[in-house]
Amino acid sequence: MPTEPPVASPDEPMLRWRLDIAYDGAGFAGWATQPGQRTVAGALTGALTQLTRWPAARLTVAGRTDAGVHATGQVAHVDLPESVDGPQLLHRLARVLPADLRVTALTVAPDGFDARFAALWRRYEYRITDAPTGPDPLRRGFVLAWPRRRAGGLAGGLADGLDVAAMGRAAGLLVGEHDFAAFCRARAGATTIRELQSLTVARASGEGVGEIVVTVRADAFCHSMVRSLVGALLAVGDGRRPPTWPAGLLTRDQRADEVAVAPAHGLTLVAVGYPPDDQLRARAAQTRQRRVQLS
Repeated sequence: MPTEPPVASPDEPMLRWRLDIAYDGAGFAGWATQPGQRTVAGALTGALTQLTRWPAARLTVAGRTDAGVHATGQVAHVDLPESVDGPQLLHRLARVLPADLRVTALTVAPDGFDARFAALWRRYEYRITDAPTGPDPLRRGFVLAWPRRRAGGLAGGLADGLDVAAMGRAAGLLVGEHDFAAFCRARAGATTIRELQSLTVARASGEGVGEIVVTVRADAFCHSMVRSLVGALLAVGDGRRPPTWPAGLLTRDQRADEVAVAPAHGLTLVAVGYPPDDQLRARAAQTRQRRVQLS
């Protein structure tokens, strides 16, 4: 039986670790720790504290996902005593973490790394199927069923499936730096100005044939922004709204009630991008300053 690590001294030098994380969000009330709730941060912090015997373990995450949202490319960092054995800790985490939460990599972070502030972008995918039979049973936990028929068939009748081309046109009009207040749930003191770097809609190929993937990348997202964007695109795709409608909402200075928030289970955080190691510290400082200016 492996011996327990000694309790670290408060005076011991610290080392920053990068954690790459994946989870099935169905069983979690989101990332952030909440009293009485099962959360990703709560489960992971508890495991780190148990295994390192370091009660001050504190995770900083790239993107705080909502309840029910999944991740295959989440990133966080944590400062731990330098006596911690990284490879051994990764192996032991695999044994104590629940089956719906994995740390896929644990590496010493480069100088200046901050999982949140040094990030250049976050990329999400939202998966939808418009097949009348619904999603593949093995994929139903992360694919939204949208079997509605839309106006626009032959002789003005009904057509099967979402109009992906119209959704793509609507998505293109949303790219750029805008105030996305119409697509966000307001939080006191928080800005809703974001730079949407890309937003695309395409039929999937390979695994998930028949699915539609909405891919969105931005420097950061405000609360419920991605799922609201998807909700607006779905209204375009099934013919309820024209392609110009979502971008027309950018003139709003508050949440647009007519925009539905798409269900959480279709959304997955797939990647977080960072600059080269020698630019990490400057990027983190720039992001902090920008947040101060926008708030």
